[in-house]
Amino acid sequence: MVGARFVTQGRDPATGLDCAGLVGAAYAAAGRRLAYPFDYPLRGWPRTRIEAALTAAGFVPATDGIRAGDVALFVQPARQFHLGLLGPETFIHAHAGLRRVVETPLDAATRTAPRWRLS
Repeated sequence: MVGARFVTQGRDPATGLDCAGLVGAAYAAAGRRLAYPFDYPLRGWPRTRIEAALTAAGFVPATDGIRAGDVALFVQPARQFHLGLLGPETFIHAHAGLRRVVETPLDAATRTAPRWRLS
């Protein structure tokens, strides 16, 4: 899905993805359908609501080392939350500024971000 367009509320790699759509589409491609929210704002949801949505989708906090497919949760400026998929050495996420899904090397912030894993 790297290279797919960024689209707010996007759920289909062919037409565009946002960060939640990327996570859902990646797991669907691996044979696991997730329940996740629609019509969420770009800013303003409290962290507890994001974590509740992850829990409802079947994720639990991951406290051991990074595993491929773990979901990282970031807080961006202005209380905007962002999700992405972790690999052993890379981070895949829907980058709003670049308007694409991108893959970047893991950095210190990514390695230490709160992680979630399917239970």
